[in-house]
Amino acid sequence: MLKLFLWLKYLRRRRIILLSIAAVAMSVCLLIVVASLFTGFIAMFERSAVEMIGDVTLAAPQSLVIAKYPVFIDRLEQLDIVEAASASLSSEGLLHLGQGNVRPVSVWGIEPASRARVTGLKNALILQGQAEGDPSFAVPDAPTEVGGFVGIGVVAQPNEETDEYDKEAVLKEFIGRRITVTTGAADAGGDPNQAQVPRRRVIPFRVVDLVFAGVHELDSGFIYLPIETLQKELYPGRPGDLATRISIRLKPGVDPYKAVNDVREIWGDFAEHELGWSVFNIVDTDIYTAMQLQGPYVAEIKKQMGVLLVIFGVVSFSVVVLVFCIFYMMVKLKQRDVAVIKSCGAASSSVVALFLGFGVSVGVAGSGIGTILGYVITRNINELENWIRVVFGLKLWKSSIYMFSRIPSEVDWPSSLPIVGMAVLAAALGALIPAFVAARTRPVEVLRYE
Repeated sequence: MLKLFLWLKYLRRRRIILLSIAAVAMSVCLLIVVASLFTGFIAMFERSAVEMIGDVTLAAPQSLVIAKYPVFIDRLEQLDIVEAASASLSSEGLLHLGQGNVRPVSVWGIEPASRARVTGLKNALILQGQAEGDPSFAVPDAPTEVGGFVGIGVVAQPNEETDEYDKEAVLKEFIGRRITVTTGAADAGGDPNQAQVPRRRVIPFRVVDLVFAGVHELDSGFIYLPIETLQKELYPGRPGDLATRISIRLKPGVDPYKAVNDVREIWGDFAEHELGWSVFNIVDTDIYTAMQLQGPYVAEIKKQMGVLLVIFGVVSFSVVVLVFCIFYMMVKLKQRDVAVIKSCGAASSSVVALFLGFGVSVGVAGSGIGTILGYVITRNINELENWIRVVFGLKLWKSSIYMFSRIPSEVDWPSSLPIVGMAVLAAALGALIPAFVAARTRPVEVLRYE
C-alpha cells in the first residue's frame, strides 16, 4: 500500500515521469505499426498468389502443353483433398486499343466458371462480380463473337492524386468495345523432337468485363479469353483440349505442401499413360504451392522487415537511457523519502522493489498507450494516408509501386506482444541502476541535516 501511495505521489508531483511514459508509448506504437505493415504486406502478397493461381499449380514444361486436361481434372477432383481444379492456356501478346495505342499483356485462356471456383476471379470482375451465377465470356448483343476480360490497368490509368480508377467512366468507354490482341506460340505439333514453328495470330474480341483485383501486376498486365478460342488460334489442327497450367483449390484445412505429393503421384501416372510423356518431361513439370511461388520474394521482404525492426529497436533503446536519467534524478531528489522508509525498518530490497516496480509501471502504462495508438493508426492507415494527401498534397502509397491498391491495415498481434514485453523490460532496466542507488542510501547521512 505504501508503494502505491509513493508511486501516485511521485507521478503527481514529478510530471517529468509522463515523459518516460510518452517515450515508451511512442516506441511501442512505432514498432507495432511497422511490424503490422510489413506482415500485412506479406500476407496480402501471399493471398494474391492464391487468388491468382489457386493453392497448388501444375505448369507444363516450356514448349509442351497438357492435352486431355478434363480427364486429369476429373481425377484430381476425385481426391478428398481437392475442392476444384481449372485449366488455363497462357501466352504473351500485344493488345491493340487503337491507332498507336499498343500494350504488352499476358494472355490467359480460361474457363470462367471453373476458374471462379478455384481463384477469386468472380470477386475481381467489376460487372459480373455482384451478379448471381458463374461469370461468362458471352457477348449480350452478339452471341457469336468472342468475349474477353481485360485488366482495368491495361486500358486506363488511375488518378495521379487519388491513385483510384474512375470505374464508371472506364466501363462506359470499353464495355462492348471490339479490340484485338496479337499473340503466338512455337508449336512442334506435340512432338518435342520436332522443330518448333512460330505462329502469329491476331484475335479480335469484345470486352465484356473489366478485372479489378486490387493487385497492380494483375490489373495492369493480364487479359482473359476463352480457352477454346486461344487453343484454336495457337495450336490449329491439334486435337483434344490443351492447357499449359492446372490450378487447384484445396479443401479447408488441407496442407498444400502435403497435397503436392498426391498431385505429383496422379500427374505421373496420367502423363505417362495418357500423354505418353517421357520420364524427363514428367519430372520437369513444375508442381508447387502458391507460397512456394512467392517464397523468394517473401523471404527478401522478411529480411527487410527484420533489418528495419532492428534499426527502430536500437533507436527505441533511448527509452532505457531516458528512464534511467529521469529515475536517477528522482532518486537524488527523493533521498529524504528513502531515508525515512529505511529508518522505519524497510530493507534495501524493499527500496529496490519500490523504484523497480515504479519503472515497470511506467513501462506497462506506456506500452498500453502505445498499443492503443498502434492499433488505431494501423486500422485507420488508409484514412490517415488520404488525409495527408488532401492536406499536404503528398501521395505516400501508389499501387503502381507497392502492388496493392490499399495499405494493409491488420494489426500483427503475434509480433505486437513481444514488442510490448520488450518495452516493459526496457523501462525496468532503465530504473534498475537508480533503484540500487536508492537502496544504498544511508538514513543517518541524509537525515542528519533535516
